[in-house]
Amino acid sequence: MSDASQSHDLRNRIFFTLFILSVYRFGTFVPIPGIDPEQLQVMMQSNQKGLLGMFNVFAGGAVSRMAIFALGIMPYISSSIIVQLLTGVSDYFKNLKSQGEIGRQKITQITRYGTVLLATVQGYGLAVGLESSANLVINPGMFFKITTVTTIVAGTMFLMWLGEQITQRGIGNGISLIIFSGIVAEIPRALVTTFELGRTGAISTAMIIFIFVLLAATIMFIVFMERALRKILINYPKRQMGNKVYGGDSSHLPLKINSAGVIPAIFASALLLLPVTFSNFNASQNETFQTIVSFFSQGQPLYMILYASGIIFFTFFYTSITFNPAETAENLRKYGGFIPGIRPGESTALYIDNILTKLTTMGALYLTLVCLMPEFLIANYPIPFYLGGTSILIVVVVAIDTVTQIQTRLMSSQYEQLIKKTKFGR
Repeated sequence: MSDASQSHDLRNRIFFTLFILSVYRFGTFVPIPGIDPEQLQVMMQSNQKGLLGMFNVFAGGAVSRMAIFALGIMPYISSSIIVQLLTGVSDYFKNLKSQGEIGRQKITQITRYGTVLLATVQGYGLAVGLESSANLVINPGMFFKITTVTTIVAGTMFLMWLGEQITQRGIGNGISLIIFSGIVAEIPRALVTTFELGRTGAISTAMIIFIFVLLAATIMFIVFMERALRKILINYPKRQMGNKVYGGDSSHLPLKINSAGVIPAIFASALLLLPVTFSNFNASQNETFQTIVSFFSQGQPLYMILYASGIIFFTFFYTSITFNPAETAENLRKYGGFIPGIRPGESTALYIDNILTKLTTMGALYLTLVCLMPEFLIANYPIPFYLGGTSILIVVVVAIDTVTQIQTRLMSSQYEQLIKKTKFGR
């Protein structure tokens, strides 16, 4: 923190981010009115795995406490997925995207409306599901439904606003940091649970050691892959103006193996959660519900296939949205830059696109491996969900991105101080 103290603005941003995250954590302990806490605890103990467990991870434990933030930020993420998909196929959304800041504000507004709609639908499903659980709701009825839906929607919108405040006035991406803080806050409990399982003999000591070795290896692998770059050499021709020669420099176009970051894993998880988010809350013996739940439990082929397919799809889709080879090639041509041995224009775009496709393929396989490998262990051993691959990926990637932003601001502050000293020196 001593380095951060060099910049007053950076210090304020860090404190503001910590304050907002503390508000979020407080909200995960404020329960929805009308719920019997003892019956809720009994129900959650029998529903720790499957989609309910995954949803509880992203909600920072709010589902297990049935708090006002029980839906977490997932309705906003689901709405963002839908809007981004429409951006790729709808001319209306393409035009909005091309309008710059005005179009971005309209897209953000549409995303918010979609969040309200999804939160309302899911909130009503939650209220109905809670009422169907025996003795869980103290006074079931229309008043409980209205109260629950209103509370859930308000909590989700407030959480979305908190995330936007972090992005604008804090450090890092607000939505990612909210998910990050929820996972990190529950990790100590997951470690205690793991050691307790070892003490009671449910898991052998050798298995616990293997889990932590695998955990450390996974973290190092994620850090290596997130830092890995493919640098494309860019040359700039020399220009003579009068008696002086300018240019002739060279630089690199850095391409990450995983350009999409943690977004594909979050999006794929959100899509899996969306259709049957609250099927586990249904206490009835309906065979359809039971069949759906069994298909989406850890280790099941359908769950693994859908999860892997979603990660791979969103890796390519998100990369195509954030990086345009044709636009990059055109910018290089405008500024006189060229790749040695490649003609400017279309040939350069094809060359960059070919490299980007190979890197994205490696990135998609890497994300799929990291997210699915620990799921097999969770399916076969009583390991807490918080030690899953998706959780580890989110924690490590968000931590790397946040630290990078802090370092960037520190460097900017140091440059400003250096410039001021130079001016005063003159």
